[in-house]
Amino acid sequence: MRKLLLLAIIFGFSSSIQSQKYSKEVIDSMFVIAKKTQQELAAPKSIKIMAVGDIMMGTDFPNTSYLPPEGKGPFDDVNSILTNADILFGNLEGTLTDEGENAKRCSDPSKCYSFRSPEYFGKYLEETGFDVMSIANNHIGDFGPIGIKNTTKVLTQHGIAYAGVFAQPSTIFEKNGITYGFCAFAPNKDCVKIHNLTNAKKIVIELKQKVDIVIVSFHGGAEGLKYTHVPRKTERFYGEDRGDVYKFAHTLIDAGADIVLGHGPHVSRAFEVYNNKFIAYSLGNFCTYSRFNLSGIKGYAPIAEIEIDTDGNFIKGVLHSARQIDEIYPFIDDKKRALKEIKKLTAEDFPESKLIFEDDGSFTQQKE
Repeated sequence: MRKLLLLAIIFGFSSSIQSQKYSKEVIDSMFVIAKKTQQELAAPKSIKIMAVGDIMMGTDFPNTSYLPPEGKGPFDDVNSILTNADILFGNLEGTLTDEGENAKRCSDPSKCYSFRSPEYFGKYLEETGFDVMSIANNHIGDFGPIGIKNTTKVLTQHGIAYAGVFAQPSTIFEKNGITYGFCAFAPNKDCVKIHNLTNAKKIVIELKQKVDIVIVSFHGGAEGLKYTHVPRKTERFYGEDRGDVYKFAHTLIDAGADIVLGHGPHVSRAFEVYNNKFIAYSLGNFCTYSRFNLSGIKGYAPIAEIEIDTDGNFIKGVLHSARQIDEIYPFIDDKKRALKEIKKLTAEDFPESKLIFEDDGSFTQQKE
């Protein structure tokens, strides 16, 4: 139907041009209108954004024993889901660099959690179809400025947008006729700060003036089994201010953000829909090979599939449950443990969102 309408417009213009004498300016204007109509007809009516949590595909620091054996790709067992995304997001928890010295002070390197994934690992992210990644977290600076520089170089080489460090607080990219703005925040050194709401709002407002959809990512909140709930106040962990992620998410949606994606606690947290915009407060660990504690709920690896309209409003979602075991890349969890956990946390933390989860993982917002 769209093609027929477009052909009718173009044919009508062509017939008018043949039967009447128009100035060049009028003719050019007609074809501009036809081109714009073509773009509007081709634009999608909804967008499927998929988001996952922390990704660290293996590290050669302190030695190569923490790299996976060759042969199996990190996302092989979940690619059947991930490759269906219009936009695929993840948090790169570490660096992609073949050089650089450990920037942390550790008397025992075996107990020093610094992550240096070989640069060739970038191909796995591209093959799976990651479109955009946060590099705002406590591990992007593990190997100093050269580690950050090489990480951004590798992501650029593989066509993956990124943001979150001082050199690149935000980015703009286009896909399938939709223009996206992305920004990322964390409480950590080298990163755009989650605490500075004035600056964060400024970044979002500026992006909103230039793009169709604004995606925000944050690395924040306390870590571990005791911190699965969103407390709606500033969280401190190991004496560090990890931000008030509830206030942060709401403030940036009020400023123009369309979707907010959280990570950092290494466990799953609740979902919320606020002013028709979707928030994931923590997507936990997703693809973290070795060096991570994946016991219990830390091994849950949710995949959030969110459908939004072209104004950024939440339509519906699907929560795909994956799981990790130490030195085993993510795989689909038939027991759907991530779904059960996030369903429970969402009901407890954000009952006002009225999100209804079905047994197959689909969820919608109950209307009044």
